[in-house]
Amino acid sequence: ARAVSLMGELIRHYEHVIEEIKLVPSDEGRFEVTVNGQLLFSKLELHRHAEAGEVVRLVRKLVGE
Repeated sequence: ARAVSLMGELIRHYEHVIEEIKLVPSDEGRFEVTVNGQLLFSKLELHRHAEAGEVVRLVRKLVGE
């Protein structure tokens, strides 16, 4: 449910600059966010959950806002 909410927020605010978005949630501890082919967040690599607003900030930085 959190992944769907995040996807909606990113599309709502950044659909004009996002060509492709991919969220990979799973029950195995994996949560990855890839935007325009660039991996922005990986719970598997960082060994932690994303903090509130962290993924949105990473997208904002990627698009230069």
